[in-house]
Amino acid sequence: MKICIYGAGAVGGHIAGRLAGSDAEVSLIARGEQLAAIRQNGLRVETRDGTLLSHPVATDRPSDLGPQDIVIVTVKAPALPAIAEGIKSLLHEDSLVLFVMNGIPWWYFHASGGDLDGTQLRRLDPEGTLWDHIGPERAIGAVAYTACTVVAPGVVKAENARNRLIIGRPDGNADPRLDALASLLNPTGLEVSVTTKIRDAIWAKLVMNLIGGSLAALTASPMKDVLNKPAIAGTAKAMADEGVAIARALGCDPRDPDEGLAKLATSSHLQSIAQDLLAERSMEIDAMFRVPLDLAELAQVPTPNLDLIIELATQRARAAGLYKDTNR
Repeated sequence: MKICIYGAGAVGGHIAGRLAGSDAEVSLIARGEQLAAIRQNGLRVETRDGTLLSHPVATDRPSDLGPQDIVIVTVKAPALPAIAEGIKSLLHEDSLVLFVMNGIPWWYFHASGGDLDGTQLRRLDPEGTLWDHIGPERAIGAVAYTACTVVAPGVVKAENARNRLIIGRPDGNADPRLDALASLLNPTGLEVSVTTKIRDAIWAKLVMNLIGGSLAALTASPMKDVLNKPAIAGTAKAMADEGVAIARALGCDPRDPDEGLAKLATSSHLQSIAQDLLAERSMEIDAMFRVPLDLAELAQVPTPNLDLIIELATQRARAAGLYKDTNR
């Protein structure tokens, strides 16, 4: 199986490092210092169980690689429309494209059923570029629980003792190619489960990201140093309840948020969106924050706590020059 990781940052580098120990033919799309380091020294992934060193084919020119069976896209949501052509160049007739990302994905309403089936989310795909060039029928949802950081060019640190990836088709159908991918990754230490309800998995993580991401963007702190304040913890619980209400109004089950809040309150990992802020990288404001509130409005779910905290986090990103809201 030929698998290309498009975006060899923290999450992409981690997945690539795991896959390198499998029977797959692995390649990477990277750029800048990361690309140069991987070409010169290989890809180094530091895990709790040891260091994984591999030497995958790496390029910044997708057209050099030829068609792939699976493309795993791990770039941030704001960059997706700009790389649609590059992804397209990697596809053959039966290729799948896994989008490993936080927040609501651009394909969310494809094959969702109900009145909103087929609705395109223009905040995430303003010109319909992803919808037209890749096609939602190829899209596979993927939710990662990995807590990874690029600590130096070509070096990724995976902080979690347990690393998970949940994948599934938007239409909920079984797909033997996803089972094959899971069988490649599971022996490497990255636990992959295939679900028929990928939107449930998206919301289960998103409810926590609505809290952790927004508060981290405001405080530049890991949640263990934020949620130990009673006033903030109370607001976080109210935000979680509102996130759950949005998910349920859209027909999804995000599970009881209390377990997630308890884990979040002990996390020493700085949320990725706060890492982006500190590194002056474009922030995933729309996918993680604005679009969920758009969906709340569609579902007529009141979200006063989320409205306040997310507007503050959004303004923080605007003030840093890392977010421009074209829908204001």
